[in-house]
Amino acid sequence: MATVRYFAAAADAAGTASEVVEGATLGALLAQLSAEHGAGFERVLGRCSVLVDGRASADPATAIGPAATVDVLPPFAGG
Repeated sequence: MATVRYFAAAADAAGTASEVVEGATLGALLAQLSAEHGAGFERVLGRCSVLVDGRASADPATAIGPAATVDVLPPFAGG
């Protein structure tokens, strides 16, 4: 099971800073999170970058290992 960590607006939309979720691929995991957290979360997710074990990925076929960490990062302001 992967640890999913949410930051800023993504944490607000999910209602939590982190959770443990099962998903074999990034696409399956994100679809499950959208279904669980609703339309507001899905809107925020559409603007987010996703890191799988520290590497950016937008490929829904990205494999999610059992000990993976997935970070959901909304755009940040500043420099």
